[in-house]
Amino acid sequence: MNLYLLMITLISIVIVILGVAWWKWHAFISLLVASLFLAIMSGLTLDKIVSSYETGVGSVLGHLVGILALGTILGKMMSDSGAGTQVANFFIRIFGEKRLPWAMLLSGFIIGIPVFFDVGIVMLLPLVISIHKTTKYNILLIGLPLITGLSIVHGLVPPHPGAMTAIGIYKADMGKVLIYSLLIAIPAAIIAGPLFAQWVHKRVVPQGEPSLLGHTIEVEKMPGTGISFFIILLPVILMILGVAAPYLGLPKGLLNFLSFIGNSVIALLISVFASFYFLGIRQGFSKHRIDKMAHECLMPVGSIILIIGAGGGFKQILIASGVGTAIAQMSESISLSPIVLAFCVAGLIRIATGSATVALTTAAGIVSPIIEHMSGVNLELLVIATGAGSLMFSHVNDAGFWLVKEYLGLTVKETFKTWTVLETLLSFIAFFTVMIIDMFV
Repeated sequence: MNLYLLMITLISIVIVILGVAWWKWHAFISLLVASLFLAIMSGLTLDKIVSSYETGVGSVLGHLVGILALGTILGKMMSDSGAGTQVANFFIRIFGEKRLPWAMLLSGFIIGIPVFFDVGIVMLLPLVISIHKTTKYNILLIGLPLITGLSIVHGLVPPHPGAMTAIGIYKADMGKVLIYSLLIAIPAAIIAGPLFAQWVHKRVVPQGEPSLLGHTIEVEKMPGTGISFFIILLPVILMILGVAAPYLGLPKGLLNFLSFIGNSVIALLISVFASFYFLGIRQGFSKHRIDKMAHECLMPVGSIILIIGAGGGFKQILIASGVGTAIAQMSESISLSPIVLAFCVAGLIRIATGSATVALTTAAGIVSPIIEHMSGVNLELLVIATGAGSLMFSHVNDAGFWLVKEYLGLTVKETFKTWTVLETLLSFIAFFTVMIIDMFV
């Protein structure tokens, strides 16, 4: 039965790829057809198919739809006001064009610590597009290092939810996990980010255009560099306040307020209104023009939302059909080192379900009983190995796959060659670094 579930899962993934690349279906249609195929072939009842699919769509979009909409409006204001170009020009002046990939990696790494991966993408890719337009570089050379920084900290570094959950399950020390994860994340990010981008941008030239292209702005009408940086950093500052608030010993009322404005949707909403004033009204934009810009940029988001929602539905059908359980049962019968087992189980569940957080938490739940009566297991490295496995081989059932594809203007094939390879590099380099450190500590 387990082998049968894995086979129909593989066929359903092939349906998605063929649907988009061969039959030229919209990705939403391909994902929906693949979900129905998997659900029916795995024996789910008709009412279970509907409820599972709706749950999957809702669980993804409930978190993402506000972030996508507000982040896109903020990106449009940055782009059309010239603020994005100002920030891009600053980076070019300070770092020089040849070192831009390293600047982007550092930006993604630092900003990715307090914010979720998808929030970081929506916030920072307008900056990538501005630099791409200014320098005329292949967008992969600039975009991939930034995405690498965001992804590696999301998968390995507390306080991201997957890492925090695994720390709780394994009863690991959070301070040690934080130190180890940062040390392990750096070499993985350097190789999978700037170095891989330098290699792949010569071999893959995107056929499409990024989703957030703005207009050319006259230099004298651009906002200042300082206010441009303030607007792009404002949501990050608010989110950091929200994360730090519980540790500051504040009165309950102030704590609740900071936690509220630190929520990703509220932080972006505040930043959008700040952009309306500082990048719009103060630059001479009429209210009608600002309203028109918001409408224009939200139209292409509809397609992205449909695709991501369908990916969430596909993921939930995979879970409901028992694919994750099948992998867990097969893994428990294999005798491996706990660190290797955690990495492999997390990787297989990630491939099956498309969710790094689901893979990390599920794998931790599987491995935890196995290590209860074992001595000499480094629990902190076990957390990171599980996180490394959860990054492996992002493909069509992962919302991140479609976010990167749509925002960078890639085809499905180009996304596999770039994003999927990047994620797999991060996964294996982090894992091998864990194994090396485990030999000495």
